[in-house]
Amino acid sequence: MGIDHEFAPALAKALMAAGLTIPPNGSILLSIADSSKTEAVPMIKSLARSGCVIYATEGTAASVRALGIHVKAVLKRINQGHPNVVDVILDESVDAVINTVTGERETLMDGFQIRRAAVERRIPCFTSLDTARAAVESLANNSSSYNIKSLASYRKGPAKPNL
Repeated sequence: MGIDHEFAPALAKALMAAGLTIPPNGSILLSIADSSKTEAVPMIKSLARSGCVIYATEGTAASVRALGIHVKAVLKRINQGHPNVVDVILDESVDAVINTVTGERETLMDGFQIRRAAVERRIPCFTSLDTARAAVESLANNSSSYNIKSLASYRKGPAKPNL
């Protein structure tokens, strides 16, 4: 649970409590479904502005490069060589993973391996762009400027300015 007087700090608290934070200047692995790539553009730009190192699967890496953003491409197919997506998770090169799913069988199996490796290493893994975007916005807005108060004090509402 995250509680605060404004949405962004409350969300930052909830993400921290769930262990789903992206550290400033951290590194993130992107494997985004083709159907979600356009929607992900603002989030990707925000990651780059925040100083994150971006790793991405080949298709996603091409989309990131098209935005003029530096990206480290990794193999998506686990059986096609090294380093692949699971390698960069297991060797802890990345601090978080954004892996949106599609309905294709082979993609689903690779996605399962990606998410499993992230969970085993306790690396935050986002499968929904909405949740990933919220975590990235929390990082970008530096939502560390939240209030620390007792729960009872939030019932009273925000502090009123002295006039």
